[in-house]
Amino acid sequence: MSKNEMNDTGATRYPLPATGSLGKVAVLFGGKSAEREVSLKSGAAVLAALLRSGVDAHAFDPATRNLQELKDQHYSRAFIALHGRYGEDGTVQGALELLGIPYTGSGVMASALGMDKWRSKLVWQAAGLPVPAYQMLNADFVADDVVRALGLPLFVKPACEGSSVGISKVKTTDGLAAAYLEAAKHDTLVMAERFVGGGEYTVAILGEQALPVIRIVPANEFYDYEAKYLSDDTRYLCPCGLGAEQEAAMQHLAKRAFALIGGQGWGRVDFLVSETGQPYVLEANTSPGMTDHSLVPMAARRAGISFEQLVLQVLGMAEISNCSSRLHPRPLAGKD
Repeated sequence: MSKNEMNDTGATRYPLPATGSLGKVAVLFGGKSAEREVSLKSGAAVLAALLRSGVDAHAFDPATRNLQELKDQHYSRAFIALHGRYGEDGTVQGALELLGIPYTGSGVMASALGMDKWRSKLVWQAAGLPVPAYQMLNADFVADDVVRALGLPLFVKPACEGSSVGISKVKTTDGLAAAYLEAAKHDTLVMAERFVGGGEYTVAILGEQALPVIRIVPANEFYDYEAKYLSDDTRYLCPCGLGAEQEAAMQHLAKRAFALIGGQGWGRVDFLVSETGQPYVLEANTSPGMTDHSLVPMAARRAGISFEQLVLQVLGMAEISNCSSRLHPRPLAGKD
C-alpha cells in the first residue's frame, strides 16, 4: 500500500512496514506485576502474529532476563506487551531509552501518568476535561464524610494498578473499610470514586486516529478482572449504540485525553457515561491488552484492521518515533 487509505468505518489504514526492515524484535511480556498472567497471554498473541508476518521476533520476559541482553544481543526494537508495574508505568520505557532501543507505545512521562489514576485525573481536570468525582483515602478517612461527598454506591481502587486489580464496589458505608484495606494491599495510594451508571465505553487510539467506540456490558456487577479476562458472558457492543455525533465527540475526547498525558503510538481511553449522556474520562491505558478478550483488537477488527496488521502498525510506529522525541510530545491541537 503506497499511501494511506480509508475504509468504510472512516478509519485510516496506514502503510504497513516492510517486515525485513524491522530487524530483530523483542516482544517484552510476562514481567513481575500483578498483571503477569494477562501479559503472558498478550505477548504470546503478539509474538505469534509477528512470526506469522515473517518478522524476526523473539520472546523476552524481563522477570527472568536482564534488559541489557537486548543491547548485547543486537535487538533493533522492542514491542512492549507488559501490563502494570515495571512495564506500563515508565520504568521499562526509561530503561529502553538508556539502552537506545526504540519501543512501542508511549514514553516515560505518559506511561507513568497513564498508570497513575490520580495524577492523570489532575492533568485532565486542569485542562477542563470531565472526570468522575473522587477522593483520595488514607488510613484515617471518615467513611461518613466520603459517602456524603460521593454518594453510594461508589468504587474504591488502588491508584496505580490495572486490570481492576484490588477494586471494590461499595454499597454501604460499613463496606468502605474492607474495600480500603483490599485496595491498600496493592498500592499506598487509594482512591474512592463516584459511581456513574449510564454505561462503560472505551476508545482505542492507533496513531493519530480513534478507532470505533466499544460499549462494555459485563454480566457481573461491574467490569472486574473476571469479566475482562475470564468470562464469556461479557458483551461488547460495536457499533456501540451511541449516535454518530455522540460517538465522534467521545473519540475526540479520547484523543484529547491521550494527548494531554503525552500518549503516543497506541493506547486506550476508558469512559463512564451518566444517565443523562455525559461522558467522563475514567483512565488511560498506554499498554493495552492483546488477548482474545481485549478491546483494541476488537475495535481494530471493526475498522477493518486484522490482528496481524494491528501488530505491525504498532511496531512500525516504534520505528517512526525515535526515543528522544517521546520526551517532547506533540502540541495539542484545538480546544474542547
